[in-house]
Amino acid sequence: MLLTILLFIVLLSVIIIVHEFGHLIAAKIFGVYCQEFAIGMGPKIFSKKGKETEYSLRAIPFGGFVAMAGDTDNDLETKVDTANIPFERTLPGISRLKRIIIMMAGIIMNCVLALVIVSFIILANGTYAKSPEAVVGDVVSGSPAEKAGLESGDVIIKAAYEDLGISIDPSTFEDFMTFTYGHDDDILTITYQRDGKTYDTQLKKEFVEVDGALEYGIYARQQEIIEVNIFNCWSCGIDYLAYATRMIFMALGQLFVGQGYENLSGPVGVFEVTSQAVDQGFESYLLLVALISLNVGIFNALPLPILDGGRVIILLIEALIGRPLSEKAINVLMGVSLVIILGLFVFVTWQDIVRLFI
Repeated sequence: MLLTILLFIVLLSVIIIVHEFGHLIAAKIFGVYCQEFAIGMGPKIFSKKGKETEYSLRAIPFGGFVAMAGDTDNDLETKVDTANIPFERTLPGISRLKRIIIMMAGIIMNCVLALVIVSFIILANGTYAKSPEAVVGDVVSGSPAEKAGLESGDVIIKAAYEDLGISIDPSTFEDFMTFTYGHDDDILTITYQRDGKTYDTQLKKEFVEVDGALEYGIYARQQEIIEVNIFNCWSCGIDYLAYATRMIFMALGQLFVGQGYENLSGPVGVFEVTSQAVDQGFESYLLLVALISLNVGIFNALPLPILDGGRVIILLIEALIGRPLSEKAINVLMGVSLVIILGLFVFVTWQDIVRLFI
């Protein structure tokens, strides 16, 4: 338990440090004065003054920030007194493009961290199994797929649960399989191509004797096994993270139609997953760090004003209208988005706690 707690704190700390470090480096490159680089929130428990920036560790090991001159959008962060700071060293004093780069730098760093970890895991394994394209390999005799008319070689271009309002245009067969996981009682509509023509068919999972489970009876083509070296491990890592990213956006899309809320997790759930990863070994733990870093990057890209993606949207709106939004409008947007984030945090934490007793 102590080891799990320690590694859980390390996991969060590394991801936060990398994210905020991205903001810090980009800000310094563009000459923005950064008063504090903080890991965690709440009261300071340790700090060290650098040449210009104070580096601090705060009591609550969730979150972090870079206190940049002229950044007044977030009341949870330290405000910088700009009285003696040249205007050109503040956020408003640089171009909107530079500010957008600063906001996006944290997201980019989270993705880079994920790529580095995943690529070296793949390199250590020596081979990488690349998911085949979304093409039907084999169809089980007597299965729902055969009854629906699917044949080997059919290219799946869309899969949808129309009653649920969710769909996917699968890039790989793994995309298709992940999308159809569960849904034992739902009717799946598949749009596929054969000999240059497009067809639609519907099918529902049935018990397939070959695997002894409820399935559609569709198998993929054989995976491509790639021999990995220091040069191609990066493309393999990109391929893996591209799949993970598609799954994240698929899950986000389902949330907008009221599906999948039961699968959301907060810090308690992440701790449980961390415990499982630690039990499975160091590689599983590193992979978890990579995937959570990717999730944090994508989450911060969402268009909520309190997040990096939302602040980029605000900058783009200001560029379109030719003037900054009023402080009142910014405060309202920040307040609403803060309520949404806190509400989501309470919801997922409650779900995590309930799961512990089920």
